[in-house]
Amino acid sequence: MQPGTRNFTALPVINIRGLYSDSLAQRQTVADALGKAAREVGFFYIVGHGISPGLVADLRQASRTLFQQQMDWKMRYYIGDAWGHKGYVPEGEERYSKGRPDHKEAFDIGFDAPDDHPLVLAGTPLIGNNKWPDLPGFKEAVARYYAAVFALGRQLFRGFALSLGQPEDAFEALVTCPPSKLRLIHYPVDTEAVDAPGIGAHTDYECFTLLLADQPGLEVMNDQGVWVDAPPYAEGGEEAFVINIGDMLEVMTAGAFPATSHRVRKVQHERYSFPLFFACDYHTRIRPLPQFASAEAIAGYEELSIGEHMYAQAQQTYQYLKRKVEAGEIALPQGAKKPGSFGHMKTSAPAV
Repeated sequence: MQPGTRNFTALPVINIRGLYSDSLAQRQTVADALGKAAREVGFFYIVGHGISPGLVADLRQASRTLFQQQMDWKMRYYIGDAWGHKGYVPEGEERYSKGRPDHKEAFDIGFDAPDDHPLVLAGTPLIGNNKWPDLPGFKEAVARYYAAVFALGRQLFRGFALSLGQPEDAFEALVTCPPSKLRLIHYPVDTEAVDAPGIGAHTDYECFTLLLADQPGLEVMNDQGVWVDAPPYAEGGEEAFVINIGDMLEVMTAGAFPATSHRVRKVQHERYSFPLFFACDYHTRIRPLPQFASAEAIAGYEELSIGEHMYAQAQQTYQYLKRKVEAGEIALPQGAKKPGSFGHMKTSAPAV
């Protein structure tokens, strides 16, 4: 990629309705738009996705109810006490850099694998069943939303395959029981906050992310090191999802689809954010696709295990896992990369 080709000032909007067409030509048209946005920005809005507003409303209500509970109640579901890296994440648990952590709490839901699943029986990190809180209707609302947005992710993955000159189903066998996490994130009202950069600048570890947020605050870095606002967007009464490229698609394309650094500004208002991180199966090994496999292109893009990369990043950002590493209870995977190894963060340090 030549310098200056990602000097964007706003996110593009793509109507993906054509991905559901019976016409390959219409699907290819949308796929080409996805590829262009992935190359030139790395972040974009999608509309025409077909996710029911009722599903979104139910998710938001379930999240509000959850985060209104007392802290001792929420800590019954603490992520550090659950198998499979799922559950409640209190403020300060997740840190991308030194300094005061972002003012947020979260609840993490994953692809639900039963206790007798072979990956669970093998003790595979990040894989397991969910730790559902004891709240009426919570599991039903969140599980329905997860299923719908995960299915949307599958459709987008087919579009990305087409955009890369692959058969539409080229990646489908890689997604059977993935460590794909849905995060319910709550930024409480902070009357002392100054509208200023947050410290949580990062790229996402997975293939791509599907995000729905109800308030401004998200910022995306362009190739000039400038932070660009990415507020919520709606078209024709439909809320758009924000899609961003993650580390794994960067590896698959040897940087042609770079992961894009992003953060949330410190703001006073309450904010809810719902990212679903779309990943391939834990043991999937990712390498540059053949058309990107020249010696020059693949420099710095050695083969990676998706699961090991994700687990290594979690071990370096979640405090309960960092304590286990320090105590020698678990170890970083061999060749683990430090957070910020992809996208602009290779050369641009996050704000602190």
